[in-house]
Amino acid sequence: MLDKLAAINARYEDVSQQLTDPGVIADMKRYKKLTKEYKDLGVIVEVYKKYKDVISNIDTNKEIMKTDDDPEMREMAKMELDELETAKEEMDEEIKVLLIPKDPEDAKNAIFEIRAGTGGDEAGIFAGDLFRMYSRYFQTKKWKVELLKESESSSGGYKEISMNVIGANVYGELKYEAGVHRVQRVPKTESQGRVHTSAATVAVLPEADEFDVEIKKSDIRRDTYRASGAGGQHVNKTESAIRLTHIPTGVVAECQDGRSQIKNEEIAMKMLYTRIYEAELRKRQDEVAQHRKTLVSTGDRSAKIRTYNWPQGRVTDHRINLTLYNLDSIIGGDIQGIIDQLKMAENAEKLKAGTSE
Repeated sequence: MLDKLAAINARYEDVSQQLTDPGVIADMKRYKKLTKEYKDLGVIVEVYKKYKDVISNIDTNKEIMKTDDDPEMREMAKMELDELETAKEEMDEEIKVLLIPKDPEDAKNAIFEIRAGTGGDEAGIFAGDLFRMYSRYFQTKKWKVELLKESESSSGGYKEISMNVIGANVYGELKYEAGVHRVQRVPKTESQGRVHTSAATVAVLPEADEFDVEIKKSDIRRDTYRASGAGGQHVNKTESAIRLTHIPTGVVAECQDGRSQIKNEEIAMKMLYTRIYEAELRKRQDEVAQHRKTLVSTGDRSAKIRTYNWPQGRVTDHRINLTLYNLDSIIGGDIQGIIDQLKMAENAEKLKAGTSE
């Protein structure tokens, strides 16, 4: 383990030197990539330095116990050694997790989409419940949210709603939420009191930019149209909504939230980059999935990941067989505990895969 950490430390120092190179500073794409690597490596290097100190102190105390003639000194060394060895064991586990290869997408912002699935009106209502749940979660994380598109359902809730979520490690947290969310409850329109099952689909895409994807401006068709939905009279009177189409791939991105065409076009362009980048990302994720089990969606949005059962006050995450009986708290935005357990389970899978390879 020390050899791995020493190699990481050497790379950290090398990257530090490169970041002072005028040629690197002038190359924004390379500079941005190295800056992120420097930050990520710095976390491991800090632990490495502490780890070296612990090992050095262990060796020193072992030497005292062997060579010192003073019984009191040997006893003190023994007590300190016990504490140091406990600390080393804890750091061993921490370092194993830190050495798991990081998903380079984790630090990115995310395009987050919720769509009503099977279940008619109830599915739209449930999509609205999920939107409120996630909105409260985003608030606790102090993430910024830009609404990109919304289509309300006739009975309340949404047929579809998409947003850009901006903050630290957004995709790394939200990627576990991608998939089919199922609800079991008695709809308000059900006169017989029967429990119905409905569903909504959550899609989470890492936000891409011009450094991730190259798009020729000549390949983009730009259309304007009048926005629909909430927004007052202005929305209906001006063609502020923007639709961008990437002609070679047929990928479409649109935004109608802002009053400004310029702002809407800027957001739509981000979405266009992201959707084109997603296709390449899915290929990479599928390749990983062929070699290793993973909890993170590989683009299969039909995978049922979680059930919210109202009669029993129960939430079940099917990927890790986790069942909790605090539905009110979870639907109120308290989902960090579930995400943390999914992270731990995936890290355990990666560690297991790493030891068998």
